[in-house]
Amino acid sequence: MEDFLAGWIGGATSVIVGHPLDTVKTRLQAGVGYGNTLNCIVTVYKKESVAGFFKGMSFPLASIAVYSSVVFGVFSNTQRFLTQYRCGESNHSRSLSDLILASMVSGVVSVGLGGPVDLIKIRLQMQTQPFLKADLHLKPRPKELWNRPKYQGPIHCMTSIVQKEGLVGLYRGANAMLLRDVPGYCFYFIPYVFLCEWITPDNSTTPNSYSVWLAGGIAGAISWGTATPMDVVKSRLQADGVYCNKYKGVMDCILQSYQKEGFKEQCHLSKISYSRVKSQNIL
Repeated sequence: MEDFLAGWIGGATSVIVGHPLDTVKTRLQAGVGYGNTLNCIVTVYKKESVAGFFKGMSFPLASIAVYSSVVFGVFSNTQRFLTQYRCGESNHSRSLSDLILASMVSGVVSVGLGGPVDLIKIRLQMQTQPFLKADLHLKPRPKELWNRPKYQGPIHCMTSIVQKEGLVGLYRGANAMLLRDVPGYCFYFIPYVFLCEWITPDNSTTPNSYSVWLAGGIAGAISWGTATPMDVVKSRLQADGVYCNKYKGVMDCILQSYQKEGFKEQCHLSKISYSRVKSQNIL
C-alpha cells in the first residue's frame, strides 16, 4: 500500500512539475513550424501565454496520479512476489530476472491504463496547431477554422474519439507505447534499484532522500534516452487524427519520420525529453 501511495504522490507531482516541458516536447514531436526548443517555447508563449504550456493538464492531473500509483505498486509487488516465489521470502535479495519481469509487467499495465490518458493529453496539447498547416491534404477551410480548438475539454475529446473511432480509438498508438514502455521501464526500474542500493550507506537499511532523488534522476535520463525515438512515434500517431490521418501504423510513421527528418531530428527531440526528466527527478 505504501508503494501505491508513493506512486500516487509522485504521479501528481510529476504532472505539475513536468507538464510545461511535456507540452513543448509534444509540439516539437508532432507539430509543424517550430524550429527548435527555444523557438517553440517563445511561439507558445506569444500565441497562448503561460496558459498554453498547461494545455491538457487537468485530465492527466486527475488520472496520472492513479496511473503512476498502479504502475509503481505493480512493479514493487510483482518483484516481491517473484522473489518470494523463488526464495520463499520477500525480503531476500532481488535477482536481475525478477526486476526485468516486474518491469515488463509494469510496462504492459502502463499501456492499458495510460494509453487513453496520453492520447487525450496529446490531442488537447496539439489542437491549437494551425488547421491549414496541419491539414495539407484536405480542401481549404475558412480562415476562422484554422485556429479554432477542436475539443472543448478532456470529456468532449474522449466522447468525440469514441463516437468517431469507437473504444479502440482511445488506444491509438498503443503498439508504439508498448514498444516504448516495456523496455523503458526496464531501463528505469533496474538502474534505479541498483543505484539506490549502491548509493545507500552500508549502515542504513533504507535509502535516504538524496539517494532516491539521485538514483531517480539518473535512471530517468537512461530510460528516456532509450525511449525517446519510440515516444516520438507514439506522439505522432496519437496526434494524428486531430485534423487528418497521415500514418497507417507504427512502421509507416517510422519510415515517414526518417525519410523527412532523419535520425538526427530524433536525437534533437531527446534533449527536451531529458530536460523534462531532470525537472521531475523529485520522483
